[in-house]
Amino acid sequence: MNDLIKAIRFRAKMNQEQFASALGTTPLSVNRWENGKTLPNRMAQKQLYNFCKERSIDVADLIIETKTVRDTGNRLVLYHGSKKGISGEIAPISREECDFGSGFYMGTSTLQPLSLICNEDKPKFYAVELDLTGLKVLNVEIGIDWAMLIAYHRKEMESAKGTAVYEKYAHMADGYDVIIGYIANDRMYTELSRFFNRTLTDVALINCISALDLGRQYVAVSEKACRQIRILKEEPISQLELALLKDISAKRRKEGVALAEEIEIKYRREGKFFDEILRGE
Repeated sequence: MNDLIKAIRFRAKMNQEQFASALGTTPLSVNRWENGKTLPNRMAQKQLYNFCKERSIDVADLIIETKTVRDTGNRLVLYHGSKKGISGEIAPISREECDFGSGFYMGTSTLQPLSLICNEDKPKFYAVELDLTGLKVLNVEIGIDWAMLIAYHRKEMESAKGTAVYEKYAHMADGYDVIIGYIANDRMYTELSRFFNRTLTDVALINCISALDLGRQYVAVSEKACRQIRILKEEPISQLELALLKDISAKRRKEGVALAEEIEIKYRREGKFFDEILRGE
């Protein structure tokens, strides 16, 4: 958090004395916050939040920068958000209805896992290292296979049970330790529902969800893969960061809706509807 406070002050182009005056505190307090010697109390964090809002300071890139762990070699550094923190050994125990089923989810972006936990009371953020040596990896690029695999795990394909299409995605990840695919979000699930309700074509679907560009996620779906994950950093998320992240999430959600609506109009007459894909199996 100390790096974020310092980054906010730099973005505002203020020295510590000016920053302290704007916040109604002392330069000594600001100095101690930025050096990590103390944390601002709830009132001070609220003042910091209001400071950013009043000056329209966009903190998305600041949060990304302050949470990113620099790669010092060939290691694969990923990020994970937890509602209450990791207790015990890492295990593939998320809900089955997640994008690629039950697993331990990690992303290449810091902002996505942070956004997922910003409405929790005491969430924690992790930087981890994943060693892929000896693991069987399924790499799913953006396309219909990616969308359908997520749809299968999100229970959107239940009406197609018994078809070859359903069976294909029910067993696509069998035997793999890690699944790598692009991150979906709430807007994608809306588009998937429309696709399976025959109101959106496959071409419009793929163009809508790929335009969101949320980064890639690595999902450890086996115990073997989870044993090859090492925690590099564990951090609680402050009230200031949670408040800022909620605003960022709301803004991006609104932008995503507007973008998807434009793309739907552009591609609405291209591609096939879900029932047409089933008839052609």
